[in-house]
Amino acid sequence: MREKIDASTLDLKDKVVTIKRVTKVVKGGRTFRFAALVVVGDEAGHVGVGLGKATEIPDAIRKGKEDAIKHLVYVERTQDDSIYHETIGKFGSASVLLKPAPEGTGVIAGGPARAVVELAGIRNIRTKSLGSNNKQNVVSATLAGLASITTPERVARLRGKSVEEILG
Repeated sequence: MREKIDASTLDLKDKVVTIKRVTKVVKGGRTFRFAALVVVGDEAGHVGVGLGKATEIPDAIRKGKEDAIKHLVYVERTQDDSIYHETIGKFGSASVLLKPAPEGTGVIAGGPARAVVELAGIRNIRTKSLGSNNKQNVVSATLAGLASITTPERVARLRGKSVEEILG
């Protein structure tokens, strides 16, 4: 169980991944609404994703940002700003493979996954989007993968062993 994160103490940056225009045909003509997919993060391990819908684009972005702040998670990172182990994040039919990378590699990721990884503060990682390339599902799959990462210390504590025994 993840503990609640107090967003008021964090210096959050936001990035709009996509804005969709949704059209509804009614008796008087067409009505347009907008859906904005927004990622927020402090580039120090905290990251969240939100979806906002409104009749105007700025309102949709604002709502998406508020939704993302409500769904913040903390991502464990190594000293060289990578991840501890390889993992696959899944959401719907989208899967995202996340692999740790050595210092100097940089962020090798597609658009939707890149936004999440950069705002989480990860500087060295390789990712590959598998399955669906629906932006909303890819972003959620990336977040699910990052949230599932554990440290060697936590694994050692769960198994009742030392970190040296876990790492070999």
